[in-house]
Amino acid sequence: MKQAIAKLGYVALQSSNVEASLHFFQDVIGLELTEQIGDTYYLRAWGDFQHHTLSIAPGEAGRVTHIAFRTKRKEDVALFADQLGGKGYEIEHIAAWTTPGIGEAIRFTAPSGHRLELYYDIEKPVVEESRRSVLKNQTYKSYNKGASPRRLDHVNIHTDADSSVTYKFFTEELGFRINECVETEEGDILAGWMSVTPLVHDVALVSHEKLETTARFHHISYWQDNSGDLLRAADICKEHGLQIIGPGKHSISQAIYLYVIDPGSGCRVELFTGGYLIFEPDWETVVWRPEERAFGNTYWGDSITGNPLIVPTIDATGIKEKKAVPALEV
Repeated sequence: MKQAIAKLGYVALQSSNVEASLHFFQDVIGLELTEQIGDTYYLRAWGDFQHHTLSIAPGEAGRVTHIAFRTKRKEDVALFADQLGGKGYEIEHIAAWTTPGIGEAIRFTAPSGHRLELYYDIEKPVVEESRRSVLKNQTYKSYNKGASPRRLDHVNIHTDADSSVTYKFFTEELGFRINECVETEEGDILAGWMSVTPLVHDVALVSHEKLETTARFHHISYWQDNSGDLLRAADICKEHGLQIIGPGKHSISQAIYLYVIDPGSGCRVELFTGGYLIFEPDWETVVWRPEERAFGNTYWGDSITGNPLIVPTIDATGIKEKKAVPALEV
């Protein structure tokens, strides 16, 4: 059996205003704090089981230091290390539990410029009774605060690296399947929605001709159970004085979306529901053309193309973009 990735695990975020980010992610988005160690906070949604799906640490500017994925088996971590190391990728070995709740891991830089981590062993902390769900198959009480999403869903990343290399790396080296994409007549992929699970995407990768820095982190997405939850989330964001994009519906993925910005770090958050799951073993990539891109982004609702909301974009290498860019430029 070949080594494989099981799921998206967590995102490691740095914020220039941790207090503001904590208020946003706990009180507005509604994540639960697993624990604080030193100046780093570890959070998860009420339906997440592992120690955390988001960590927030202080930094000079908004930055995503790495994106982590859990493998299907313990031995897969070492197998990926051997595979990638044998092809010239520099592998950093992380001792078990260096990151709270995360066992032995490896980190490396993908051709897109993003720092990725793979691990298997995890801790599933027991929740104190006051916050624990009465359901044995659920971690925390649902709808306890804020928008209250159930779980981590996906990440969206951007790069100006060679697209013929970046998508090949995710599919051939990491085992992702491209479920939908925007592709030129020549076969160049401009954007790909990729997964290792039945989700339409665990990772969306968008290619650009030129960015000020090669690797950008566009947004982290949390799943809400239904459209009513998402409409309630829109009210909660507005009550907190936050600008939003949406609600709307993507053609690509068929999901209903709402976007909002963490004021502390500048990180975009997408609240996400609807869409479809893929169970077909012979799924064929759905291809959209460049002229269909705007429709692919927005089926109905608040357009994410050319939206006037201007915000800074987090750079995955730690440098905040010098100029503001349109929110959710894809």
